[in-house]
Order: sequence, then C-alpha cells, then structure tokens
Amino acid sequence: MILYIAEKPSLGRAIADVLPKPLKKHDGYLEAANGDCVSWCVGHLLEQAEPDAYDAAYKSWKLEHLPIVPEQWQLKPKANTRSQLSVLKKLLGQAQQLVHAGDPDREGQLLVDEVLSYLKVSSAKLANAQRLLINDLNPSAVKKALSQLRSNREFIPLSTSALARSRADWLYGMNMTRAFTLQGRKVGYQGVLSVGRVQTPVLGLVVRRDEEIAAFQAKPFYEVLAHLADNASDAETLFSAKWQPSEACQQWQDDEGRVLAKGLAENVARRISNQPAKVLSVDEQQKRQAAPLPYNLSALQIDCNKRFGMSAKEVLDTAQSLYERHKLLTYPRSDSRHLPLAQFSDAPKVLAAISQGAVELLAGAEAPNPSLKSKAWDDSKVDAHHAIIPTEKVANLAVLSNRERQVYLQAARQYLAQFYPSYLYWDTRVTIDIAGGHFKASSKREQQAGWKQLFRTKEQDNEQDDDEACGLLPKLTVGQLLRCLRGEVVEKTTQPPKHFTDATLLAAMTGISRYVTDKEIRKILKDTDGLGTEATRAGIIELLFKRGFLQRQGKAILATDAGKGLIHSLPLSATLPDMTAQWESRLDAICQKELNYQAFMQPLLQSITQLVSEACQQLPTALAGVKAQKPAFRKKSYRSKAGMASKAGAAKARTARTSATKTGSTKTGTTKASTSKTTGRKSRAQSN
Repeated sequence: MILYIAEKPSLGRAIADVLPKPLKKHDGYLEAANGDCVSWCVGHLLEQAEPDAYDAAYKSWKLEHLPIVPEQWQLKPKANTRSQLSVLKKLLGQAQQLVHAGDPDREGQLLVDEVLSYLKVSSAKLANAQRLLINDLNPSAVKKALSQLRSNREFIPLSTSALARSRADWLYGMNMTRAFTLQGRKVGYQGVLSVGRVQTPVLGLVVRRDEEIAAFQAKPFYEVLAHLADNASDAETLFSAKWQPSEACQQWQDDEGRVLAKGLAENVARRISNQPAKVLSVDEQQKRQAAPLPYNLSALQIDCNKRFGMSAKEVLDTAQSLYERHKLLTYPRSDSRHLPLAQFSDAPKVLAAISQGAVELLAGAEAPNPSLKSKAWDDSKVDAHHAIIPTEKVANLAVLSNRERQVYLQAARQYLAQFYPSYLYWDTRVTIDIAGGHFKASSKREQQAGWKQLFRTKEQDNEQDDDEACGLLPKLTVGQLLRCLRGEVVEKTTQPPKHFTDATLLAAMTGISRYVTDKEIRKILKDTDGLGTEATRAGIIELLFKRGFLQRQGKAILATDAGKGLIHSLPLSATLPDMTAQWESRLDAICQKELNYQAFMQPLLQSITQLVSEACQQLPTALAGVKAQKPAFRKKSYRSKAGMASKAGAAKARTARTSATKTGSTKTGTTKASTSKTTGRKSRAQSN
C-alpha cells in the first residue's frame, strides 16, 4: 500500500480525487480502489515542548533559570489533533511506500518529516520515501505532479533548515521574552514583553520611522524653470526646462542637491528671463520595458494593499481560498516570481480560461500571444514552487467574494502580461544653455503599448508610470537657438518620510538590505529573501497588532507607547534587521547544502547567552509608566435584524469552511509561560 501524507485535508482530497475510484472514506484518511491511502496532517500535529517539560521548575519565570537550553529537544502531540496522529501511526505501520505531500516550502517539508521521525518510521521506509510537489489542486495538475515524484531525501536540507529555524526561534523568543518581561515588572510594566527574531526588528523599523517623522523639520527649497520658445517668434512656451545648479552653488544646497537659498534662485530666474538659449545636447533613445514578472506572495500583497487597501493577512487568506476552495490559483505561499519551462506548454489552456472567465481584463486590448516566452520562464529560478498564477479552471467571478475577485483578477492580469510584447518608447533628454547656466528637460513618447494595454485604467497607469515624465518635447537639434521667455522660481517644501502601510512594511521586510548600515552585510542580504518568509510576514505584522505594539490610523501603521518602550529597552542588535537577516541568510545556506545544523546553532547559542546576560543586568526604564496595551478590536457593526438575517447563512457557511483549517492553531505567548510555546502551522509566525 502506498500512503500519501498531505499537509492538510484539502490537499489530501485533491490527491485522492485522481486515484482509482471508488474511494472509501475512513476516519482521517481516504482509501483508493487499489488499496492506496491518502491521509493528512492538520497543520503541525506536533509542537515544541514547553520549558517545564524539561524541568518542572521552569513553570515559574525566574531570571536565574535563563538561558534555558534543552539538551535533548522534545516534541509533543498537540491535544486537539492527537487523534489524527494516531491515524497516521496506524497507516504508517501498514504502508510499504511513503509519499510526502507537504506544501512545497521548508515548513511544509518539516511538517511531515517531523511526524515520520516522531512515529519512528523505519530507516528502510524513510530511504525509499518519495516527495510529491503540488502547486495546483486541479486534477490535471495533480496527475502531472504524481508523474514527477522525487526522492524525499533530496529535501533533507530544506527540513533541516526549518528545524533549525524552529529551535532557534524557541530559544531566542522564549529566553528574551522571559528576561525582558521579568525586568519590565521591576519598572511597573505588567504586560508580556514579547521578543522575537523577526517581529522585534519589524517593530524597530516602525518605531524609527515614527520618530524620524516626529523629529522632521520642513524646510523650503527652490527650483528654477526656464520657459522656452522658438527663437524665431514670440510664440507661447514650447516646453520648460529645470535649472541644474553648478558646483559653485553647493554651499547653498542640502545633501540631496536642493537649493535652499531663495535669493540665489530668484537671481537665476532674473538672469535667464528674455535671454537667448542654445541646445547643447539631444539624447534620444528607443527603450523597452519588459512585462512585470508574475507574483510571489509578497508582491501580490503589496499590489493588493496599494490598489484595494487589503492587509497582508487578508491577501494571504484570500489567495489561500482561491487555491484550496476554488482551485483558481496555484500555491500562494510562493517566494518565486518565475515559472518552469515545462509549464510553458500549458499556457494556451490557462490563457483560454482567463479569456473566458475574466473577459474584462482583455477589454480594449489585443489578444495575448501564447507563443511569446517572457523572462518569467526560467528553470534556474524555480525549485519547489513557482510564481502564483491562475490555473486552467475557468473562473465564475459571480460566485467569488469581492476580495476573491480582486485578488484573482490581479494575479490573472500579471500572468496575461507575459504574453504581450515589451512596452517600447522613445526617451528624450536635452540640455540647454541659458546665460551660462545649464537646464535640462526630458520626455517619454510611447511607440508600442505592448503589455501596458492591460494596465490602462487611471489607477493602473499611476502604478506603472510613476517614473515617467509628463509632456512631450518638440523636435530639437544640437546648436538650435531658442529663447527663454521667462524664468520662474518654484518654491517647494521638504517632506517627511511617510508612515508605513501594509504595502511599504512588506516591501521593507523583503528589501531589508536597504535598512542595514553594514556594507558587507548589506551585500549579503541583497541575495536573500529578507525578514521572515513569504508565508510568515503577514502573520508577523498581525501579531504585533495583537500584542498591542502597533496600531492603525487609516492605512498608516504606527507604534504604540508600549512598542516604542520595548524597542528603547532592548539592546540595539535585537531591534535591527542585521541579526535576523543574517539568520535567514544562514538558514538559506542550509537549504543550499552550504552550511550544516551545528554551524548555525553553535554561534546562535553563544549570542543568546550574551543577550540574556545583558538583559538581566539593566532595567527597561523606557517602559516606566507605560501601561500594557490591549489589542485593538474592530468596532461591532450594528445592522438591522433583516440585514443580519440575510447574512446569517453565509456567515455560518464561512465558519464551517474555516473550522477545519483552524483546528491546528493555538494561542501563543501572550500570558505567563505560554509565551514560549511554539504553535501550529497557521500561527508559526508568532514565534518569530
């Protein structure tokens, strides 16, 4: 008997649906007509044991216990899914062949592997176990995946990386949280001061941005525009060019080259008014812009927040529903924006499904060309999972919720763009001499719309063309004489940085190297995935809200007093992205077989020991007088009874649908010793 172990019931059902019929339903598994069985986990069936499992004394939080470092790591069955673990134990004893069908990421790899290890599966069975990688739950895609099984041993580094991350997060989060919570009580702060290797640097980003905005002092600066016309007539302005201050003006400029002296700008404007002008250079180049790559999760979350105001978690949950329930999108927790060449032959079917189910995307645009192969198709940039794209299933938009419809159309448009030619345009830049000063102007003129046909709404144009200059330049030649009709001083004011939103905070987490001061570390981090993973970033942001460290003001994300106090109480290294980003770099090195488990854990243990020692020697005075924050809840919406009744059925259905996936979730570190728990798959970001 072959036993397929999926990560969750929905994936298990998708696998069973392509096995020989009829299927027999049993408690916790499905049996095919040929005797093969499909069972599943429900998120993590196992969790890290709490500190008191190693020593009963650890149930009480005391500084003298720290740091707590298990000599022999222990996992324990989660109480609410213990029965499913028993089902797997029975089936594993009967199976001759095992197929690991966890989600195609490092956490999905560990989730099943740790069950096999915990249940002491024989080494012979483990050696022959195979790996099934499924990105699309539609039957044709599942059948194709079943024909491409790989040895599960290939993915041992992926599992080892996830295991190292899990244990490191437990050690760091549990020890640091206990240390600072206990010290916080000494200054009167009565809440739990949760510290994590990802959540805390993310909070630090927000705190520092808020303080930069609070300390910002607006300053006026000045630009000079020359309004130019043909020298042969007194015609109206043909175009305007902006003054480029010379080196002699540096003493009146700020670090960004902006002129701060109004008198200087006014003097330039006077000098150039009604003066001859000469074209010094004309640089006109044809440029092309390739279609934007298909989405990974972070890119999808960023665009959906910008366009629809959706939170990161809302986008993830919606994409997960489109993947599991509707089977309209491929695996959503992907960190790749590329596609395997083997899937290029499926493009006509996917395009046909989009054309039939999402007609509005093609309104006013030419038909996509399925023979075009964009730079998205690249095997070297795809491993366990590929970019998020629509499946071959035709969408019925009428049955989707508004959010599901928005996310599906967003992903579908991005996929369609791969089958249009590049956007071509003429980029023109000119330099003008007026009274010895240099002025520049530029314009972009479209030659071929290409993929931009799909992004022609005003909103989409704003997103795609932020960097494009407005207006067109007349035909100019080097040496041509013009006349400056007048100079104009334009007064502007320096602007503070903007508060983070879901979109910009996600972008900061993925492009974390921009916030690292050390040049060597920044160089390393440019090649990593940043803070957290695609699957955990949304949960990390939400966790900071739940713990009362962040708050929302409209779309803006701000730190609370408790959040600020925590960051100012911690050692600087714990609040910066440097350390945790280096972790991610080293965890990725384990995945790539460039580093082993011990090489990661040993220096980590030394670092945690030092940090805990420092924490015990100083008080978090920044939290003195700060009250523990309660998480913000949405205001209750009081609808009419009729309105509530009309939605009762839908709410009941949603509750039923989500109850299975929530089975694996548990509360995490918000009170006393529960802070140190490692939780189920859905809430694993909370240990970060």
